[in-house]
Amino acid sequence: MKLKKLISVTLTAAMATGLFAAVPVQADGPEEITWMFWDDLEATEDLVSKGYKEVLDRYNETYDGQYHVTAITTNLEEYDGKLNALVAAGQTPDMFICNPGPNMDVYVNAGVAADLTDILTNQEADWYSSFTDGIFERMTYDGKIMAVPTNFAAALCFYNTEIFDAAGVEVPTTYTELLDACQKIKDAGYTPISCSAGTAWCLSMVASYLCDRQGVDLAAIADHTANWTDDNCIEAGKKLKELSQYFQETAAGDSNDQATANFYNGEAAILIQGSWAIAQINGNNPDFESKCGVFQFPGIEGANDPNRMIVKTDNLLMSATTEHQDAVIALMKMFTDETAQKYTAEIGGKIPIVKDLEIDYDKAPAQLKYVQDILANATGTFGFYNESLASVEAGDCFDNAMVDIFLDNQTPEEAFQTVQTFYEENVWE
Repeated sequence: MKLKKLISVTLTAAMATGLFAAVPVQADGPEEITWMFWDDLEATEDLVSKGYKEVLDRYNETYDGQYHVTAITTNLEEYDGKLNALVAAGQTPDMFICNPGPNMDVYVNAGVAADLTDILTNQEADWYSSFTDGIFERMTYDGKIMAVPTNFAAALCFYNTEIFDAAGVEVPTTYTELLDACQKIKDAGYTPISCSAGTAWCLSMVASYLCDRQGVDLAAIADHTANWTDDNCIEAGKKLKELSQYFQETAAGDSNDQATANFYNGEAAILIQGSWAIAQINGNNPDFESKCGVFQFPGIEGANDPNRMIVKTDNLLMSATTEHQDAVIALMKMFTDETAQKYTAEIGGKIPIVKDLEIDYDKAPAQLKYVQDILANATGTFGFYNESLASVEAGDCFDNAMVDIFLDNQTPEEAFQTVQTFYEENVWE
């Protein structure tokens, strides 16, 4: 049985039996805290990750002799499993990064995450008022704020302007135009789209857009007034299969990092990714920025609103059992202060989560302005499907079903029946 499915029970049992032993404060040294993150801060070329390392270094310098943070790092694909193992073993990091939705639900529902409401709204009211209005919505549970965001990102289509020019194609605004552009790019001798099916959520993100564009209503599915086997879901699955003929030949095995590298190394014309990829693209190949354009995922003719955007935040959670709350809060505040947030925008190319911040767009990555212009016209937002469904397991089921469509293991009808069956057996009463 998967660790994710067991974690709530395991964590509850661990807390009940007192397994969560806090790291003792050394009388002759600073308070030591740990922070867990999903990238190697020493080896990374990702500019956002480099910015996070700068925050840690600045923290250790600012609070020299009082507080000290050590990072626990791994890669994105292994992050959840390793964090869950630490939690279950009673070695919960004092602070850790987490995606919103069901991933965060696990730690909140098991009592692993600390309630930050009083700290934010009373003890640190000025800090709380500095955040963008509404940013805490997906971090609030029964009126309790359980996390602090570090940045904001949207999922879009990045494209190589030189390849588009060489193939004689314009930026597509509809799904039909996207298919036409991909065919022309392929005929010109280029790979149209780089996508990872080896990292299932990357393929699922494309499927999420297709589902939304087809009019799939997750709220209606949640309360079972709609089904995963409805025509709009099946049609989205068919379009996923249709579009995947334009992916790189190695898509089935390529990781997220490999698929992104294919794009910034000039091996593919389009990358459908979150705007966090700006930091990865520009960090690994700075010369590519000048030929990297951005467009929103196209609409489907005669279907749903084409201006809805997939968005998400990266979030910091504090362990409910840490004995170093002040040290953790000081680090959280540094992740969201003016220095860190200007870096987020002007170097990393991600959207800040604080108000009244002056951004020098001449200094910032060109792609950031493209993203913000697209967001300015957005009519609504929604989350990644694997962060928006009933549970982590439901998100995994959807992700895996989309991979099965891509691999021809299941037809779209069979794949969505798999998701339907999961909901019938585990979600709907």
